[in-house]
Parts: sequence; C-alpha cells; structure tokens
Amino acid sequence: MSYYRSLRAAVIFLGLIVPAQSMALEFVAVGPRATGMGGAGVAVTTDSLATYWNPAGLAMTQTVDVRIQGGGQVIDRLGIADAVHDLENFNTTDTSATNLAKAQDIANRINRPGATVSVNGSAGLYIKGHLGEHAFGLNVSDVATGGGFVSTPVQPSQPGGPGTPISLTGQMALRGLEARQVAFSYAYAFSDKMFSIGVTGKILQGAAYSGSTLLTGGTDVSIHDNFGKATISTTFGIDVGAIYRPSSWLRFGLVAKDINQPTFDDVGGGELKLGPQVRGGVAVNPYSSLTLTADVDATSNKTFVPGIKSQVLSLGAEQTILSEFLSFRLGAFKNMKDAGTPFTPTAGLGLRIFALRIDVGGGYDFREQGALVSGSASLTF
Repeated sequence: MSYYRSLRAAVIFLGLIVPAQSMALEFVAVGPRATGMGGAGVAVTTDSLATYWNPAGLAMTQTVDVRIQGGGQVIDRLGIADAVHDLENFNTTDTSATNLAKAQDIANRINRPGATVSVNGSAGLYIKGHLGEHAFGLNVSDVATGGGFVSTPVQPSQPGGPGTPISLTGQMALRGLEARQVAFSYAYAFSDKMFSIGVTGKILQGAAYSGSTLLTGGTDVSIHDNFGKATISTTFGIDVGAIYRPSSWLRFGLVAKDINQPTFDDVGGGELKLGPQVRGGVAVNPYSSLTLTADVDATSNKTFVPGIKSQVLSLGAEQTILSEFLSFRLGAFKNMKDAGTPFTPTAGLGLRIFALRIDVGGGYDFREQGALVSGSASLTF
C-alpha cells in the first residue's frame, strides 16, 4: 500500500543524511513531559512541542494547543563544581604547609582530565492547530547549549617565597550558542493516523559566544558574565519527521533536525555548522492510561566541551488517572558517549483542569550533582 512505500522512502531518506562523523549539537530535552520521561519525546509528543521533537506528531491528534515552556540542564563532570566552590572559599592568607597541600588538592581536582561542565536550556511559545488531517504548528523559541573547561591549569604557588600568601590561579574557557528561532511546521496523517509525516522550516538567529573566566583562590568565580560578546548571524533550518502506528498500542517515531546543515558565524571569523541530529523513538501503551517510551540518538552529537560528545538513550513511563486530571512520570537517561556519567533519574507531574494544563519535570544526577528542570503552562482544546 502507498503508506508502506512512503514509510520506506522516509526511512531510507533519513538514513542517507546521517554522516559518518556528525557535527550536530546535542539534543535538548524541551518540555516537562519529555523531561519527566527521561528526555524521550520523538514518538509520544503530539502537542505543540512536536514542532521541536517531531513535526509528524502534530497530525496524530486533532487538538488546538497553546503552550509556554522553559527549562535548563547542568551536567557537572568529575565534581568540578565542588572543586571550584572550594577554590572560592580558599584562605590565601594561611601560609602553612597544610594549607599549601590543600591548595594543591584543589588544583588537582579542577585540572583532572574530563572535569568539565555542560549547560543547555530552552524557552518559548508553541502553538498547534489543525484542519482535518492537516496539522500546523508555530514556535518562537530559544534553544541554547554551552560548556566550560579548564584552558589554563590551576597552579598553587607562593610568589613571595615560603611563609607568604598562597596564590591559586588558572582559567576556564566558556563556549556557547543560542539558536533563536521562529519555526513553522506542517504535518499530514494517512490511513486513519497509521502513518504521518511532517516538516518544520526555521528562521534561525545564531548567537555564538566565546569567553573565559579567571579561577582565583579566595575569589568568587563569575561564569554567566564572562561568555563574551555574542557574534550574531541569521540562517534557516529544516527538520523532517515521521511516525508509524501499526496498531493502537504501538508507535515508532523518527526525526532528523537541521538536515540542510545551517551555518552560523563563530567568534573570531570562523563558522559553526550544524550537522543533522537524527533520533528514533518508540512508544507502547499496554493499556490506555499507561505509556512506555524510549528514544535513542542515531548520531553522535558534538558539544562545546572538548572530548565530550552526546548520544543519549532515554527511557520513560507515564501513568494518567481520572482522564488525565493527574499524570505521573518517571524516567532515566544516559549519554552513551560520556562514560563518566551514570543513568540520571527523572520524574514529573502533570495537572489538567478542563483546558488548562500545568506540567513540571526534572532530574538529578546524585553522583555528579548535575540537574535538569522544566515547566510549562498550556491551553489545550
């Protein structure tokens, strides 16, 4: 049948655009529902956030959805945040050998290979509408990624000689990119919603940052004020996606973002080219109020931290009660390219009162103390 040929063509097309060495930036968990389910959203997102996750999802339900959301994530590797905190509280006037050894310990912890921090976040307004099997979406949003790493190792010393104040100094490099966008999506469902396809066109304004901050013992470390002046440029991006639902309890999703490889101006006259992000997902409904879902990145995505790539496996579950009056979510995710980070547990809660929906979600890495949080408010008809 025609939808099987269309599905096969879509799968082949998405497979062909995956480069051997992808230069895509990492996939950001947008919205509290996906956040609460471990960052899985490709096969399950059918509200207005599908303009980010998978435009094909817009056509899977005939609803009108207006939503605002915001969220962020911090990944602390090898405890660098605690080490920097100890650096800030270090007493430089204590000239004892014990304090000098403490200074060396702080320096060793900060300078450890792989001791880095990554950040990402998103916020925006998302709108969805439909006309029969045709669905439309719009979002005005900002998706940001960034990272920090030691560029000049922290070194303890006593410049004035033994018995003089201890100096503990180094430097951290800071890199980041904001993708400010206005996105327009269209999706169409075939054969009683067995198969849907979607496309998103995005007008993108990139703001690239490159800065540094001093790491000085006894002094607060300022990060957010030291990313430097943004280098602004404008381009466009294209996302495509598909969902296949062979039965009422099973869905497969596939999305490829930035397939045209949009390019931004980088600080210093260089370029930042975004390669395609490709992610697949599956959702299972053992019964109508329970959803089990999983996503996995097909691409190994670049981050702003040297030596760290992002290829995430996400697992999640959602149980609704009283006709979605309450939704309880659990999940976990793991960056398969970052051996130093464990599975991070997540959870979320949704409340629906008539057309109003309030959702929150978050997660916490109890070993490395990385965290993520997200919230949204929407009207769904």
